[in-house]
Amino acid sequence: MANAVVSQSGGPTGVINASLVGVISEVGKQRGIDHLYGAIHAVSGIVKEDFIDLQKLSMEAISRLALSPSSALGSSRDKPDEEYCRKILNVFQKYDVEYFYYIGGNDSANTCYLINSMAEKIGFNFRAFHIPKTVDNDLLVTDHCPGFGTAAKFVACALIGDDLDNRALPGIKIDVLMGRHAGFLTGASVLGKVREDDGPHLVYLPERPIMIDKFLADVEGVYRKLGRCVVAVSEGICDTDQVTWIEKIAQTQERDSHNNVQLSGTGALADYLANQIKSKLKVKRVRADTFGYLQRSFAGLQSDVDRDEAAECGRKAVQFSMKHDNGSVAIRRTGNGERYSVDYFRTDLSSVAEKTKSMPDEFINSEGNGVTEAFVEYALPLTGGLPKTEYLGGYPRIARK
Repeated sequence: MANAVVSQSGGPTGVINASLVGVISEVGKQRGIDHLYGAIHAVSGIVKEDFIDLQKLSMEAISRLALSPSSALGSSRDKPDEEYCRKILNVFQKYDVEYFYYIGGNDSANTCYLINSMAEKIGFNFRAFHIPKTVDNDLLVTDHCPGFGTAAKFVACALIGDDLDNRALPGIKIDVLMGRHAGFLTGASVLGKVREDDGPHLVYLPERPIMIDKFLADVEGVYRKLGRCVVAVSEGICDTDQVTWIEKIAQTQERDSHNNVQLSGTGALADYLANQIKSKLKVKRVRADTFGYLQRSFAGLQSDVDRDEAAECGRKAVQFSMKHDNGSVAIRRTGNGERYSVDYFRTDLSSVAEKTKSMPDEFINSEGNGVTEAFVEYALPLTGGLPKTEYLGGYPRIARK
């Protein structure tokens, strides 16, 4: 009998544990797998042989797990090279692990690819499967990524409330959202708009470079028209020279384990934009927030659609591993709107590994400061539905006596 290991990597999401539950539930149905081990803190835990027996979890714990945000097994930003992967494979051989399920983004897919290729070279019977997750929604092949729908729901709900706040006390409000190269999550800020003058009124994405003068002109135009303005800005927006604004204004440039400039976890961009508006547009009430990591692990706000799809991706990974020696699970959209539906298929690891996608042109307006109805139709079903609100300021006034 062979054993299996499952782990979670990269940034947590609101439904990554649902994928873990999907793996646990499906492995329990497979006679060919004896033990299912959970690796603590991803690949770093594997090389340390830091495992737990997931089959000893109670049904109550598993039920709570599916509803819990963040990575229950812990995560890691380690990006394994060939030597690192060799150590992982040695541990797998030691524990008779022939199935590896890795829940993560494109780097996780690449790790699966490297380990699986090594196993083939030495003749070790081994099957590595990648289970997609990312709030950025930037993996290739799949229509969308588990984790995005829940993060999009959080962003949309936050902007619904922020816009109502801005109506009550008018001014200019800036919200800086996650997104290094892809603007899907920042675009989700518009999904709760129902009234013609609802915010956000302007949306800036990494896919469209923007100069500060154009940004200020856009804000001033909305402010003159409405007497207020709500702006959603991606942390990865860049100038026309393709250099991110964060890199230009940050005094220190902290870098992550992949040598990327750290974008989240700092309010520098929000402060810079607010100061530019105050000084150059002479607007007194200007406020700015950086959502940072709140977007990806907010409890109690899961999208039912996202959670169900995340769990199914976990189940499909196990099912596919019974027939194929490696792969990544992908989602195909088969219906939209009220008839939204999907199915699942296997794609090669090489088609996902170390690659990303950006927002397509048809999702971004011609001015580069908003999204199109096509994007709304694409993203809204993934949230599982959004709350409806009321505002009384637009109702007819009683005639003065």
